[in-house]
Amino acid sequence: MKILVVDDEADVQPLFIQRFRKEIRSGEFDFAFSLSGEDALEYLEKNHSEVVLILSDINMPGMTGIELLSRIRHTYEKPPPVVMMITAYGDEENRRQAMQNGANEFLTKPLDFTLLKEKLKTFVE
Repeated sequence: MKILVVDDEADVQPLFIQRFRKEIRSGEFDFAFSLSGEDALEYLEKNHSEVVLILSDINMPGMTGIELLSRIRHTYEKPPPVVMMITAYGDEENRRQAMQNGANEFLTKPLDFTLLKEKLKTFVE
């Protein structure tokens, strides 16, 4: 399953590669990384048919994760990718906005990678 991770923090990529080493090696998950909402839209423009799931940070400079989510939902209707929002701020307003804009899941940082793996695997089956 192709997963696009969108986060402005560069240390996210090596962290995901380390935490999902076994799943990457087995071919269960294949990750792509974007450092901004704008980068993510550019990537999706070229690869949207491959991407099954998007993990996006909410608080990013420029385009926020909520804005990205809204653009994804309006542009890629069929098949719609699963979008999980991730934020360091687990406040109710962020959660409400994410769900209103079509998020499938809302997770808070620091990420519980065991829980994340369980959630990802439910979308593979």
